[in-house]
Amino acid sequence: MNEMWLGYCAAGLIGIGLYGLIVNPQPLHKILAFNIIGTGVFLVCAVVARRGAALGMGGDPIPQALLITAIVVAFAASAVAVALLVRLFEVEGRTTLDEEDASTRTDRDGRGA
Repeated sequence: MNEMWLGYCAAGLIGIGLYGLIVNPQPLHKILAFNIIGTGVFLVCAVVARRGAALGMGGDPIPQALLITAIVVAFAASAVAVALLVRLFEVEGRTTLDEEDASTRTDRDGRGA
């Protein structure tokens, strides 16, 4: 019964992440929404691995090792995405990729773009 609730929570996390990914135009919000989706996927994988162990077959360390590796890779990918976003802000002075915003902004010298 606990696996069902964990499955519902995973589906909820994936749904919230997809909603945030589609609705929010800001890149940082998209990165966070993508991390929420990843957390839901990790929870689904953990539930699947736990159900196999609950059937009396014993705990399998392979899914656990894969989940830990996936979490580390997701953390590293998030760090790279945030670093790229910070670099974009340093170079362009904005965090959006829209070209229409670039036409209205002024560069650091005060002149138009």
